[in-house]
Amino acid sequence: MFATLDRYLLREILYTLLAVTGVLLFILLSNQFARVLGEAAAGRLPREAVFQLMGLTSLQYLTILVPVSLFLAVMLAFGRLYKDSEMSAVMACGIGPARLYRPLMVVAILAAVLLSWLSLDLAPWSAETAHVLRKTAQRDAELSSLEAGRFRSTAGGDTVFYAESVTDNGMMANVFIQRQFGDEVQVAVAERGQLIRDGSDPFFVLFSGKRYEGVPGSSAFRIIEFREHGIPIELARPNLESEDPELQPTSKLLTSVRLADQAELQWRLSVPLSALVLALLALPLSKTSPRQGRYGKLAVAVLVYVVYSNLLGAARVWLERGLLPPVVGLWWVHAMVLLLTAALLLQHNRWQLGFVATRRARSKVPR
Repeated sequence: MFATLDRYLLREILYTLLAVTGVLLFILLSNQFARVLGEAAAGRLPREAVFQLMGLTSLQYLTILVPVSLFLAVMLAFGRLYKDSEMSAVMACGIGPARLYRPLMVVAILAAVLLSWLSLDLAPWSAETAHVLRKTAQRDAELSSLEAGRFRSTAGGDTVFYAESVTDNGMMANVFIQRQFGDEVQVAVAERGQLIRDGSDPFFVLFSGKRYEGVPGSSAFRIIEFREHGIPIELARPNLESEDPELQPTSKLLTSVRLADQAELQWRLSVPLSALVLALLALPLSKTSPRQGRYGKLAVAVLVYVVYSNLLGAARVWLERGLLPPVVGLWWVHAMVLLLTAALLLQHNRWQLGFVATRRARSKVPR
């Protein structure tokens, strides 16, 4: 059973973790939303793909935000104890870091399990799904951006289409479509038309018009008059294959000998590991005096995290380029932070022992 102190720390850490994660996620998604919305406005993405991409991107952002949010949450929770001099009372009762780590590691282990699922499974899936969605959306955007009074063509240039006007429901007036098959050219003109998306490839349905077929320069032309006519539009198939390690499933990275794949695998494993490492570091790093306040060590915490994350990024690049062997990889960065944590804990224990000894000596002084 958890004691009152454990429940208090759990509540403080969890509430702060959720708040910090929510704020940081909102900021990142706001910037991403502006970029994706700009692509949709420029016609490079259909509007219906915007929120799908945002949802997939949020899964990838969580692998970055949860470790740093946990780090800051622990710093703020214990910083409040130091600010209100509650930590002095806790230490006077003989409660040391080992006891304080109990509620902290409950949250850290739960976060690490969640991050393992996100980093090893969900994030690669969302990255690959977003890649396919973006490629497919860019292909479909060739027709989604149909504008009245402007000639448009597919990526291959084999099909050219034009509409004099387009209503809000997609009905076009005075439609012109030209398709080329080798030397033969097909031209269709119609009073009305509509673009239908039903299946893998879209097609035009034209009403009350004519179709001309033949080879330019030849008199052998065929003219067909129709009341309703469907014309399929064959769009170029997007190349969905990619060797980008970030898009590969973890199972494939485990069997790969490419340095880039091994660097990506170690990066994914480092996400949950970093949550545990930062949680261990946060406790001794949060030690402040009441005068410094709850936020006294936040600047130091941010600096430590920036150095830690940059070293991980640098180690990843060095591993990709063969400057580091895979056995060293990214692990040396975690080892350095663990050594720093051990040094801070040793200093913290010495300070606590001195504090407790002083309090006991004062209590024995006769009044």
